[in-house]
Amino acid sequence: MNIKHHNNVLTIVAPTKGELENSLVDALTDHLFASGLNPSPPKWLSSSEACDIYYTATYPHEALEGISSILNSVKIDFHAQRTIFRKKKILVADMDSTIITSETIDELAIIAGCGPEVASITERSMKGELIFGAAVKERVAMLSGLSAKVIDKILKGIRLSKGAKTLVRTMATHGALTIMVSGGFKNFSDPVAKKVGFDQNYANRLEIIDGKLTGKVFNPILGPNAKKETLIAASSGYGASMLETLAIGDGANDIPMIKAAGLGIAYRGKPITRKASGNYSNKQSTGALIDYTNLTAALFFQGYMRKEFTK
Repeated sequence: MNIKHHNNVLTIVAPTKGELENSLVDALTDHLFASGLNPSPPKWLSSSEACDIYYTATYPHEALEGISSILNSVKIDFHAQRTIFRKKKILVADMDSTIITSETIDELAIIAGCGPEVASITERSMKGELIFGAAVKERVAMLSGLSAKVIDKILKGIRLSKGAKTLVRTMATHGALTIMVSGGFKNFSDPVAKKVGFDQNYANRLEIIDGKLTGKVFNPILGPNAKKETLIAASSGYGASMLETLAIGDGANDIPMIKAAGLGIAYRGKPITRKASGNYSNKQSTGALIDYTNLTAALFFQGYMRKEFTK
């Protein structure tokens, strides 16, 4: 397959192996051909699960005209981007509701007896309706007096999002720097980062005195801007272009890093995050949504084949 003259690639990923039918891929290829985008035959990254279709266009999003509605209707994730700088050298990922399936502060609040109140604030914060730092302090204040021993109890019940380990370990195996940056707390991020295999992790710090939470969190609060700054600093320190960075998260506090990254992904994103993931000025990428599959879709988007995955 001669793809050297194509400057863009459309990646299509089904939720499970066997769901991506040849007939659908053929229909998409025909659509691109009819649009004058000179598509290549599909390159399968994983049989009946994920494939690339290379094409030629001024901007990547030209491939999505008429295609987005089709793929969403059959619950297939997809991404269009430039072929240059496709494999990323930096990964920065959120923790709560991204690398893990839960919001750890909400879990603390349930034990403290203020679950609904804290969950409501968390939801509004992730939707961008509240100032992040103030929302963190308000929720932590409700946890005053809670025994720090409950942290270990919550840790035992934490579940990793499907594909989290594979995403991080595959990128690390191929030389990428992997960082988890969370608006949550180091008490959780340290063990989670170690379990998943991140090189670095950053999070907020709860004040604990005499074995109990005081209801305070140490300053400075790690919020949206700090996440973006972590991404930029990592890019500079690692000698990588910003186009060679990947940021992934679900909430409003992830938007700055998602928009700054060469590939920004909204994973099961809140509406405001989903909208922001597509607003790019560098024209290298459309931004990406992972709605139906799992975190390994971020590997397929970079052109990794399933046989290259590290578990």
